[in-house]
Amino acid sequence: MLSISDMDKDKKSFISGKFTKKIVLDTSTLLYDALPFKIFDSADIYIPFSVLEEIDSFKRDMGEKGRNARQFNRFLDDLRGKGSLTQGVALESGSYLFVCMDLPSSVPELDVSKVDHRILATALYLKKHNPSAQVELVTKDINLRIKADVFGIPARDYEPEQSPDFEDLYTGVRHINVEESQLQLFRDKRILSVEDNKFYPNQYIVLSHENEKAIGRYDQEKSKIVSVCQPPEPVWGVHPRNREQNFALDALMNDDLMFVSLLGKAGTGKTLLALAVGLYKTLEENSFQKLLVSRPVFPMGRDIGYLPGDIEQKLNPWMQPIFDSIEFLMGLGKKASRLAQDLMNQGLVNIEPLAYIRGRSIPNQYLIVDEAQNLTPHEIKTVLTRAGQGTKVILTGDCYQIDNPYVDSSNNGLTFSVEKFKFAPLSAHVTLTKGERSELAELAANIL
Repeated sequence: MLSISDMDKDKKSFISGKFTKKIVLDTSTLLYDALPFKIFDSADIYIPFSVLEEIDSFKRDMGEKGRNARQFNRFLDDLRGKGSLTQGVALESGSYLFVCMDLPSSVPELDVSKVDHRILATALYLKKHNPSAQVELVTKDINLRIKADVFGIPARDYEPEQSPDFEDLYTGVRHINVEESQLQLFRDKRILSVEDNKFYPNQYIVLSHENEKAIGRYDQEKSKIVSVCQPPEPVWGVHPRNREQNFALDALMNDDLMFVSLLGKAGTGKTLLALAVGLYKTLEENSFQKLLVSRPVFPMGRDIGYLPGDIEQKLNPWMQPIFDSIEFLMGLGKKASRLAQDLMNQGLVNIEPLAYIRGRSIPNQYLIVDEAQNLTPHEIKTVLTRAGQGTKVILTGDCYQIDNPYVDSSNNGLTFSVEKFKFAPLSAHVTLTKGERSELAELAANIL
């Protein structure tokens, strides 16, 4: 461990820094966002040497963490051309970035053989030598935040933008009370003008008068509430079983809505409805050239390691839930399985992991991204920017089933996109709460 007394005088400036606000970043933050510096104004930002070592171990990773590790390394390398990293280099945000050696710890309880403890020791050292400074540790590691609190170092989660609590997330639905005459007028004319126009585009409305109800959708262009789509026949064998599924079906069937997000607990019908409409729109209406279904590869619980076989055999276990749903929609038995396989062989239905989507352009396709709660906001942006002309994107997910250790129910890509797109006229969102898979599945989702 290098002590301050051993450092050259021209390398001491990072101790006092430029500002009284000092931010120490750990590895988890940089693996989540390679360039998090823009949200810190007028601050000294410190990257301990141990963080560089950990970042280096991720640079060959082929996933999002590897991409962020490589991007961060390139950023630091470019920054070296602007000045000494040990003395601090000015950033566009007005802050200064310092790369510092691991600073010594005077706390016996900190075992500095552990990387997290060395990062925490750096924060403690900065606080000790700058007693009037505001030293803060920013990390997505919950355990490290707890340890920092024990030693009196303020610590917080890294959130690029303040996300609402999951309980306060936009649901896509609003209930309003109306007069009996208004309710009857809406049923007769299938359209209704309302004085209160403080609705989000394509927000679903439940009109209520005493015990009577009707459902509609706010059309921003008309500034009126219009009736929802209610097909006379089931869509690919599926018909909505509750009000929320009716909303979801309306959003999925509407070709003017190019982005739809469906959020809900297990068994609410998110993926099945999206697949049913996708098959109908692709194979019967020919509104899209193909149905593309993708999902991130995240194991639930302990990973079983590498799988044998070629790429298709390796991916089958991860994509099996999608195969199951498509075969269910086709009908039970071997005939349904063969029909589903024929559609894939003809290229009308593609099922693939999300890892292969970067760099592609996807025009005129019906794209379903399942398990979107496991994606980061950056990954969601990557997916949506792949959409070419005529492509409709549907995100489905359950924020109570997150397997990605770097996101939670409030800052994952699905909830991030729900909040960002609620103002967009070409999007709609529905939160589904009632399970329809089975009585057992609904009971388990509610009590476990």
